[in-house]
Parts: sequence; structure tokens; C-alpha cells
Amino acid sequence: MASLSRSKRPGPIPAIKRILLEDPSLDTPVPDHFRCPISLDLMRDPVTASTGITYDRQSIESWLERGNLNCPVTGKPIDIHELIPNHSTRKLIQEWCVQNRALGVERIPTPRIPISPLEASEILSQVSLASRRGDKYKCGNLAMKLKEIGKESERDRRCIAAAGAARVLSAAFSQLAGESSENSKALGDLEKILSALAVFFPLDIEAKRWIISPGSLKSMVLILKYGDLSGRLSTLLVLREVVSTLDNASLESVSKTNGLAEALTLLVEKPISPLATKTSLVTIFYLISSNERAASRFVNLGLVSLLLDTLVDSDKSMCEKALAVLEGLFQCEKGREKGCEHALTVPVLVKKMLRVSDMATEFSVSALWRICKGCKKNCIVEAVQVGAFQKLLLLLQVGCNGVTKERASELLKILNGSRGSVECIETVDFKGLKRSFD
Repeated sequence: MASLSRSKRPGPIPAIKRILLEDPSLDTPVPDHFRCPISLDLMRDPVTASTGITYDRQSIESWLERGNLNCPVTGKPIDIHELIPNHSTRKLIQEWCVQNRALGVERIPTPRIPISPLEASEILSQVSLASRRGDKYKCGNLAMKLKEIGKESERDRRCIAAAGAARVLSAAFSQLAGESSENSKALGDLEKILSALAVFFPLDIEAKRWIISPGSLKSMVLILKYGDLSGRLSTLLVLREVVSTLDNASLESVSKTNGLAEALTLLVEKPISPLATKTSLVTIFYLISSNERAASRFVNLGLVSLLLDTLVDSDKSMCEKALAVLEGLFQCEKGREKGCEHALTVPVLVKKMLRVSDMATEFSVSALWRICKGCKKNCIVEAVQVGAFQKLLLLLQVGCNGVTKERASELLKILNGSRGSVECIETVDFKGLKRSFD
């Protein structure tokens, strides 16, 4: 891509324009030669390209990663791997920051030198060697080192990921998992590996194969039950990443893992954090989408009741995920039976039908359609009583598409037969409805 046009090339900043570019939080202007030619901001990690122009590392790397191959100022070709840290400029900037501290200028920290592909490969080789030797302690520490570097910057994360971090860490976890136990120290080292692995998503096919091996899944269940909070959260994130792209046969195999359904259900029953609960629900959603037998396992664990209790008071994101899982459980006969037996099922579904989100509407209508289509007279009557007929009419009037529209229309036909003998006990003021459901 061509360099910036001559009229747009960053250069000396006129005095009038400099006022507009000053940081409003500072009482002193930033010297021109301390500004990045791209962002015009104070450089925090100055690097010099092969053309001799100094930029802030984040700005020039972003410029190059967008497909630009030339120096923005000179138009000459430059390479991202040839950027050299400009220590003299960085020290001058730090000295200027210290001199102007009283004017509100904070000293910029000394930046960390980005990791090179060779360095990343060397650390990953050490991880592989430690895992083959069964050295959990060293493997865990190396994993945390990778995590720390990967979180320093997006560039470092991508560099380590490109070196095969996900595959190496997944293999290491699988190789060490066979020796796992409920011992907190043994689990702690495995938790470190999963914690690092969660930084280097996405996982490729080989990495996923390592993670869904019987030994890996057994250890992950142990961490979900006995690990610390961060360890359980990392395990959930890895599980969600894996099951989100598995085929039905693999999902069914994973769902049969001894203790997994119980561990995930317990995290919904006894939340350790909102993120952990939401991640558990997403993982369950994928697992029960494989077949009815997987859904039945969660139904037998009392998940229907737990979800309804969650839906009584939850934020939009939690509501959507809980409704998605509930609708999935209602695909099996046991789930529909439990839903019809629970006093909150119909009122909650009708309440969440509107004014939450399009996704919540879709799952609420579908879940109600599943239990009413089973000709459960008590559910049909209750749905009419709590105002489902009126809400469905409004939903069709304001607009809905695809399967939701078909199921809403079918629900209206099912409910219409009971309208004459039942009095609606809920009045809903629809005049204030301003939300679009397109």
C-alpha cells in the first residue's frame, strides 16, 4: 500500500494546531519530537524503522498488521521484524516526564522487549520436554511464563500462538493429566497450564483432540470440583472453546464424561462468579445440543428448577443463556415433564417473551411452544391466564421472523381453544412499548 499522501504526512506540528493536540489532562504541551508521527501521541515505546523514522511501537505495528508494507513517512518498504528499540529517545521522554511531573505528566514505564518467534519456540520446547518427563511443577511455571508474556501485548500473544502454544500446552496437559488426583498441589500445576491455554485461543483440531482425551477430561472434572476459583474458570473457558466446534458424536462422548454434568450443574447451583456461571451455561448448551440423552442427564440433576430460579432475577446476558439451555432441555420428554410440573415455568417464559432481547424472545417462545405442544392442558390454561395470548399477538404485530414466527402462530392456535373458559389474570400495558423486534 502506498504511503500517506504528501499533504497528510505527519510532520512538524504548527503552533496553532499544537494547542488542539495537547493532552487536556496536562498543563504542558508534548514536544513534537516525542510524538509518534502516526498517532501524534506521546511515544511510550519508541522504535526506529529501517528508514530512520521513529514511531511508537503499537502504532507502527498496527499500521503494518493492517497490510501496509511501507513507512508512513518516507514510503519506503519496512519490515515489522526490523524495528529497533530507540532507547535514547525513550530515556529522553522518561526524563521529560520526570521534569514535568508537577504539571501532571506521569513517567512512562520502561517497555518490555517483545518476544521473538525463536524465543517463543524455545520456551514451548521446554514445556514439551518437561511434560514428557512428567515434571508438572516446571511445566506449570513455564506455562505461567508464557501467559505473562502473552498478556503483555497482543503482538506477543500472537507470536506465541503462531509458534504453536495451544497445541503444545494441550498436549502437555493431556500427558500430565493421567497422573492427576484430588491433591491440591497436583491440580494447581494443571490449572496453570489451562490458565495459559485460555490466553492462546483459538484451538486447532489437534489441540482439541488432546483436551477431549479421557485423561484430560477426568482431570478437568477434578479441577471443576476441587480447584481454586481461577482454575475452575480457566477450565470452563477451555471446555467452552472446545465443545463449541465439536461434531455431534464428539459432543456425546464428552457429555458422558463421569462427573462432568454434575460439576457443571453445581456451578449453576452454587455460583462462584457471573462469568463462571455464564460459561457453564454455554458449555451445557453445546453439550445438550448433541442428543436427548445428554439433556436428560442434566434434567435428572435438577437443572430445570435451577434455571427457572436463575431467570427470576438475572441480567440480559444471563437470561439469554439460561433460556437457551432451558429450551434445549425441553427437547427431551423428561425436560418437558419437569417444566410442566414447576410452578415458575409458564409465568417466567411469558414474562421473558418481550422486552429482554430478540434472542430471549426466540428461546422463550420456543420453550413455551415445546411444553404446550405436548398437549399439557394445565400449561395451556396457565399460559392463557398469565397473558401469553396477548403477548404473542403483539409479537406477531411488531414483527418476528423464521422459526419464531411459525411457533408463535402455532402457539396462538393452541391457546385460542382455552381462551373462552379462562380469564386472564395479568394485564399488560403495551402502550409504552417502543422497542423494535425486527
